[in-house]
Amino acid sequence: MSKKIIVIGGGPGGYVSAIRASQLGAEVHLIENEKIGGTCLNVGCIPTKVLLHTAELYHSVLHGDAIGLKADHIKIDWDTLMKRKQTVIRRLVGGVEGLLKANKVMVHKGKAILEDEHTVKVNDESIKGDKIILAYGSLPVSLNFPGANLPGVIDSTAALSLSKPPSSIVIVGGGVIGVEFACLFASMGTKVTVVELLPEILPLIDIEITQLIKQEMKKLGVTFMNQAKLSEVKKGSKDLIACVDCNGREAQLSAEHVLVAVGRKPNTVDVGLEKLGIQMERGKIIVNKDFETNIPGIYAIGDCNGQIMLAHAASAQGVAAVEHAMGHNPEYLSNTIPSCIYTSPEVASVGLTEEEVKKQNIEYKVGKFPLAGNGKSIIENDGVGMVKIIAGKTHGEILGVSMMGPRVTDIIAEAALAIRLEATADELITTIHAHPTISESMPEAALSLDGIAIHWINN
Repeated sequence: MSKKIIVIGGGPGGYVSAIRASQLGAEVHLIENEKIGGTCLNVGCIPTKVLLHTAELYHSVLHGDAIGLKADHIKIDWDTLMKRKQTVIRRLVGGVEGLLKANKVMVHKGKAILEDEHTVKVNDESIKGDKIILAYGSLPVSLNFPGANLPGVIDSTAALSLSKPPSSIVIVGGGVIGVEFACLFASMGTKVTVVELLPEILPLIDIEITQLIKQEMKKLGVTFMNQAKLSEVKKGSKDLIACVDCNGREAQLSAEHVLVAVGRKPNTVDVGLEKLGIQMERGKIIVNKDFETNIPGIYAIGDCNGQIMLAHAASAQGVAAVEHAMGHNPEYLSNTIPSCIYTSPEVASVGLTEEEVKKQNIEYKVGKFPLAGNGKSIIENDGVGMVKIIAGKTHGEILGVSMMGPRVTDIIAEAALAIRLEATADELITTIHAHPTISESMPEAALSLDGIAIHWINN
């Protein structure tokens, strides 16, 4: 007799869970309160990258003299760009809906409320199942400060649907969301100031890579205020006035918009979790290694468990949870989850950073290869960037890779696979990479672990 699986949430965690459950022979019911595809497809990863793609092309052509491009009167057609954004979203959401239908997943529209460990109420219907997968996702974190409700103070969702590119913007938050929007708007000619409470932006990224991307963003015109806190937003004669406390000194920044991008929080309020006694900590649902909650048969995946708020992590967790629910023994390896940041140029990392191996007292060695020594990188962006490998000191096993440069969000998959297979630097080196490609920088960085890089002068 097949199991009946209920999945709450239709984002990258939920819809992937539903499809995998169907493949394993379950009767699957997927409940979504808003739009299939969740935050990522509708108001997150995908629309942001649509806008970034156009912004990067615009900036490249605008400054194209050095590469032989001359264009008169180039401008961004904002209305057409907004239409393209919606077209891409509709196409991808439609594709997911088609996949769910092809896999015989029954989709219910409405808010799901947990009634007991086997029952979910949606609208006026109660659906019973053998197992329940919670994939509630997350919401933007809001800040409580004077002026937070003024017109022009926006979150990341609203920033994707502005009526025109802003002339100026203050971005509160120097994490992934904040720096991506900073690059997006700066590439379009917006005056951008990033206000970050911590001493450095992108706190989870290798500090050396962070400093490199910060330099490049400054070249785009982005201004950074670190160890700074937004205290108030006031209405000025024309624009908003953001009052910022920076190391004990107050600065007043005039801007058309203030974007609050300080992260996201689990969307776990008023869905029946407390009634069932599901354990939580600061809104995050606590799960075990199989993503099962303290209530047997109820799993929580993706942003709502707060482990790592990335779409691909949610999908992988969803597969693992469903496979466990269906009696299999899944393997989920958190150390192989890449982080990708779509700045100009891109940043990507997987595994441990140098700061993390130091904290863990792991004996290690570092290999670095500047992309100024890579032909394809020189063609693409004048060789700006670097690949940095952290390897075990004794055996040379790959512990972590951080990189900045063109297309590194694609190349990072090789590093993730290397960690997954417990590959050594020698195995990277003896894997022949095509020329000319940016991926050639991987074996070069591995060679530099022992000071024998071919295409860079070794220290």
